[in-house]
Amino acid sequence: MAAAGLRSRGPLLVPRGAWRGLSAGADGEERVSRVLREKFPRASAIRVVDISGGCGAMYEIHIESEEFREKRTVQQHQMVNQALSEEIKSMHGLRIFTSVPKP
Repeated sequence: MAAAGLRSRGPLLVPRGAWRGLSAGADGEERVSRVLREKFPRASAIRVVDISGGCGAMYEIHIESEEFREKRTVQQHQMVNQALSEEIKSMHGLRIFTSVPKP
C-alpha cells in the first residue's frame, strides 16, 4: 500500500537503450575477468559473478594474487578499483574480495 498522500503509478519503465550498463550476463563477466587477468598477471584465481540478475549492473569479484601480499585490504581493493576504472563507470555496484595465496 502506498504511503499516505502518495499514489502508485505502476512500475518504472526505462526506454530501450537508456541503460548503459556493462554487457549483460556472461559477456560482462568475461569482459571484467579479461581486464583483471591483464592487470593482475600473477593472480592464481579470478572469479567474476554478475549479481544483478543478468543486467550487468553489479558484480562480485574474487581475486587471489601475490600482488596483494603485504598490502592492507583497503589498498588491495583500491588496486582492483583502479584496474576497473573504465568498467566501473557503467556499474551500479561492486563487491570485492581479495586474498593472497597460501604458502
